[in-house]
Amino acid sequence: MLVIAIISLLIILAIDRLLLLRVEAERTSMQQVLGNLRSAMSIDMANKIAGGNIQAIAGERGKNPMRWLSTRPDNYLGLKNEADPADIAPAHWYFDQYYGYLIYRVSNAEYFKSDLKGPAVARFRVELDYTDIDDDGQYNAGIDEIHGLRLAAVEPYTWLNEPVTVEDYTHSK
Repeated sequence: MLVIAIISLLIILAIDRLLLLRVEAERTSMQQVLGNLRSAMSIDMANKIAGGNIQAIAGERGKNPMRWLSTRPDNYLGLKNEADPADIAPAHWYFDQYYGYLIYRVSNAEYFKSDLKGPAVARFRVELDYTDIDDDGQYNAGIDEIHGLRLAAVEPYTWLNEPVTVEDYTHSK
């Protein structure tokens, strides 16, 4: 009996460790896609600046950053229009044309936390980085100074080492 108990304990520990490795693989994969997108965005901006067309950078706000990649990830589903994340397969990317968001539907949702309700997603948007010279809260060509673009998370999120439970949400609100 003791041997069976020890083997069972070791199996449980191994399964738990494998799950954490799957979560880490998903997190790393998501971060790699974001890094590739940011690199491709930087190259596109450099080309525009070198070509003397810095104002064209302003037109990239809210556009699909996946178009900058010569090869899109296998788990990219393409363009959607106000898609319900519940209808998207976990571990897939898509671009919501209506909102201008690049969205990743998280597979290991119990290890992911954000303030969004519903299925676990991380949403990103191409934003203009500029100095608001006239201090009116919006970009004005010919007045405000463009610094570049950034691919920013629409809302904060966190990948966790321990799973999130329903109780975690009810106690924190």
